[in-house]
Amino acid sequence: MDGEERVQSAAAFKSYMLKNSTKSNLNLYDHLTRLLMKLMDEQPQNAVDVIEDMSSDVKRGLLEEMQSTLQDLPETTADVELAEQQRLLFTRPKDVDHEEELVETPLPNVSELSFYLEQAGVGLGREEMQRIFLALKQLVESQLLSQCRLWGKILGTENSYIIAEAVVEGDDHSIDEPAEEEEREVDTQENEIDQLPQSTYKPPLVVPKEATGSGANKFVYYVCNEPGLPWVKLPSVSPAQITAARQIRKIFTGKLDASIVSYPPFPGNEANYLRAQIARISAGTQVSPQGFYQVLEEEGDEEDEVSQSNYEPNPDFEGIPAAEMAESLSNWVHHVQHILLQGRCTWVNLAVKPGEESNEEGEADEKEEEPDEPEPEVGPPMFTPISQDVEMFNTPPWSLSLSSTLTSQHAVAVLRSNLWPGAYAYACGKKFDNIYIGWGLKYTGGGYTPPVFPLPQKEYPSVPEITEALDPSLEEEQTLKETLEEQQAVREEMEAAEEEEEEDD
Repeated sequence: MDGEERVQSAAAFKSYMLKNSTKSNLNLYDHLTRLLMKLMDEQPQNAVDVIEDMSSDVKRGLLEEMQSTLQDLPETTADVELAEQQRLLFTRPKDVDHEEELVETPLPNVSELSFYLEQAGVGLGREEMQRIFLALKQLVESQLLSQCRLWGKILGTENSYIIAEAVVEGDDHSIDEPAEEEEREVDTQENEIDQLPQSTYKPPLVVPKEATGSGANKFVYYVCNEPGLPWVKLPSVSPAQITAARQIRKIFTGKLDASIVSYPPFPGNEANYLRAQIARISAGTQVSPQGFYQVLEEEGDEEDEVSQSNYEPNPDFEGIPAAEMAESLSNWVHHVQHILLQGRCTWVNLAVKPGEESNEEGEADEKEEEPDEPEPEVGPPMFTPISQDVEMFNTPPWSLSLSSTLTSQHAVAVLRSNLWPGAYAYACGKKFDNIYIGWGLKYTGGGYTPPVFPLPQKEYPSVPEITEALDPSLEEEQTLKETLEEQQAVREEMEAAEEEEEEDD
């Protein structure tokens, strides 16, 4: 082997030694260089016996330099963030006096409710009910509520809604109506200037919303997805939203700002749809033992539906045994107003404008000219026994049972709604309560069939006045022109003859 071949083989061997390892990203050439430098620096005895250990020390030193002693922080999961927020529920403020907590509070006794619901075989579990109790306490303290109770929980595909029913002190009892008078005045002025044709279409009259504190808006509702998360106040419900909610069937997602894609279209987002379903469920499933409530009589109130909607606990109520409550539906009554087909609890005549005054002399003439007024809707009166509820889809609306047949003297009467699966009520002596835990959908008897789309509108009628004629040919135009010229010549001759006769006279 000559000198050139040796140089080439040495270069090839060096390139082989410079190849990096796929595991440690080190090469043999650099490792041997560091190992020889370590031998020259330390010069140990019996170097051939410790060469392997020295090689391991060199590798270990390089790896320690490449590695960091600081560990990466673990990513914060959603469960950890929720636990941090729920931890605040268990902290007690330092400035709270113990004597103030002993004063009567609007905070409901959720622990007692959980106990009786557990006897009835329903509920959310002791741990979750305890967290909900602390969340309701936080809500009462932050919003200054005069009354508050756990309404229930509506399940969703992504999140669920924990719902609290409350009464706010000093809440505004007005109705939020959009101001359209200014826009109408501007449109009228523009039409007068431009003289645009006005449409003869008259939109259907909008049923006005019930004021806060009455009817379907008697209570205010707050929702949150989990105990410890912020409470969100739901908007008031309108008759149009209740009417549309009766015609659609949508599962909740757990996001209040989610859009409702349906037919017929729903006027609002999921927050409005949730509020409409709460109103429907409350009107159909909120019940109490007969005689527990009495109508609140106030001075100047007449006996109408509005006055009957206000009630208070009856101090003379002595309670009904649970065995009797579980035997007959007549011992249970509705204490929430029925929602009419109009979408309100109290019927309103849309033909009469609010604030409209009529003269007594012209009343008879107006009645003759005006068409027949719609017949007022009348719902069942307050405290109607649930035994009068109508059966639907060959299914009884309610089911009664005792929590225990072995120890009936200590049992609880349980009432379950079959039309709104998830609605329960219990009664034990002078105590009762209602709760809803479900998907917020009504029983339909079978498969849901959406409404059929309306028929397409008819085409505009074809009449001669609007029918476009065919263009005449050149010969037809020439013939028409000659005919018109002849008629014009005859007309001129007749006029000339008449003028000559007048001159002769």
